[in-house]
Amino acid sequence: MQGDTPGNLNAGLRSSAVSSGRWLSLSKAAPASLAVMPVHVSAERFEELVDAALGEIPESMLDQIENCVVLVQDEPEPELGDLLGYYDGIPLSERTTQYAGALPDRILIFSGPLCRMVSSEEELAEEIRITVWHEVAHYFGIDDHELDDLGYA
Repeated sequence: MQGDTPGNLNAGLRSSAVSSGRWLSLSKAAPASLAVMPVHVSAERFEELVDAALGEIPESMLDQIENCVVLVQDEPEPELGDLLGYYDGIPLSERTTQYAGALPDRILIFSGPLCRMVSSEEELAEEIRITVWHEVAHYFGIDDHELDDLGYA
């Protein structure tokens, strides 16, 4: 993904190839006892925040991402619960020579749950960054336990 800049980074990931396989997820929500006024941002602004989070990922890591698309959806499917993000694919650490020709992996970022758990755009940007990095880590095969140790679970 050489030549990508933070402003078009998400577009670069979208044009990469991807594969489906194991489902990994991030399940994190604000405690029910917190009365948070949800943040309202346009779909375009939310995608800009996702692009900014992708732009903070070191280029050395981004260069290793292939066959993966980052998508923003309003809400997760009901069977997934109230997730902030979701990785759907075969982690890089588990790919074999049989991987060729696979459908793209997907990183899904859910705007509804993220906007409902914060009370400012600054908090939203931070939670998006954590969620994007969390799901990208799953692409590399890092599990939730390791992410928890790193502060990204």
